[in-house]
Amino acid sequence: MLSSYDASLTRLLKDEGGYTDHPSDPGGPTNFGITLIDARRYWKGNATADDVRTMPQSVARKIYRERYWNAMRCDELPAGVDYAVFDYGVNSGIGRAGKVLRRVLEMPDTASTITNEVIAAAAGCNASDLVAAICTERLAFLQGLKIFPVFGRGWTARVNGVRAAATAMAQGRALVTMTSSETSAGKAVVPVKNPAGPASAGAVIAAGTAAAAVTSRFEVAALVIAAALAASVAVFLIWRWRHRRQQEAAVTGHSERTSNGLG
Repeated sequence: MLSSYDASLTRLLKDEGGYTDHPSDPGGPTNFGITLIDARRYWKGNATADDVRTMPQSVARKIYRERYWNAMRCDELPAGVDYAVFDYGVNSGIGRAGKVLRRVLEMPDTASTITNEVIAAAAGCNASDLVAAICTERLAFLQGLKIFPVFGRGWTARVNGVRAAATAMAQGRALVTMTSSETSAGKAVVPVKNPAGPASAGAVIAAGTAAAAVTSRFEVAALVIAAALAASVAVFLIWRWRHRRQQEAAVTGHSERTSNGLG
């Protein structure tokens, strides 16, 4: 099958962003979406926060290829489905992603391994429909989390972006280049219940914190602009009032001078 790996990884890296160490993130220091835990597991056994911060992107790419894409056999999945499963696996664990793929294929989800039977079932389905089903389940899972009101905007944007791109891949359409407004500079963390698979602990969902931060900046900017406009209007009204008073005074003075024979 035609692999979407390069396009999928490019989009994922843009979504994940660079180095972060958010206090609410149980994964701790993270770079390119790779947590300190994964860095120690797949790169350096004694990796430190500084190692993660200075980690070459090539290391992250290698981890994503071997521990996520290959682990979920994405090269054997239909184009588009591979990206939807890959992004889900990176963010919520390959165990959850595998179970969801099985579930939408109407197969038992007591296991998460993507077997030959799973590959065959996916090949026999409409890829666009599978993408939609995976993303719908993914968003429903996020909406059920208690912290969705905090990070929901970013999560929703992430899932919708994956849905659109994966559908384009499934239909053989050209992908729209991601703009800076569509990418995140960081990530938010989703605690995964009943973690399964090596990537489940400290699972990552990108864009939540970044989206909230961007929203806050926009709100502050809007308030500043509104205040500036209000001040400008106030200055104009005061100037116009004073100008009218001066005109009225001038007319009154002229009238008095005229009545006194001075005009």
